[in-house]
Amino acid sequence: MSVVEVILLGVALSADAFAVTISNCFAYPCECRRRLYLMPLFFGFFQALMPVLGYFLGGVAAELIERYAGLVTLVILGFIGGNMIREGVHALRHPEEASCEEGSLTIAKLLFQSVATAIDAFAVGVSLRAMAVSLPFAVTTIGITTALCCCVALAIGRRLGQALGDRAEVVGGIVLVCIGIRAFLG
Repeated sequence: MSVVEVILLGVALSADAFAVTISNCFAYPCECRRRLYLMPLFFGFFQALMPVLGYFLGGVAAELIERYAGLVTLVILGFIGGNMIREGVHALRHPEEASCEEGSLTIAKLLFQSVATAIDAFAVGVSLRAMAVSLPFAVTTIGITTALCCCVALAIGRRLGQALGDRAEVVGGIVLVCIGIRAFLG
């Protein structure tokens, strides 16, 4: 596998993390920058970790994880996205009650989102074992590529979130649910 192929793999794997980062910017416009800047770190770390797990545990758990990855992703992102939609609709209907403290991007939410968006990277780890590729190079490249893509998503998400205004949280929730459905069907 060439360097370009590993980078392209990293970009492909980062697509869900990219979309979730934008969605989080919509949903949590009041979050401090420090919390939002954790997203590239979390998503990059888990996109790098899952192929390592797939590489070493692939023979044992690959079939099970591949069979239920879409369902797990749908449940996690569907729950988080559904909650965002509910909170966003409530805020639109009752703007006098809306406050930035209601919805918060917690470390637990980031962990769940990071795992949910990186499950497909586990299968990549299984396939890396069959290829002649340096595991440290591949996972480092995948993690860095994901983190960089999420940094771009932060910039895009903040601008789009400002443009969407009060509807941003609902749109962000819809994006998460759609990603979960695509993972389930895909």
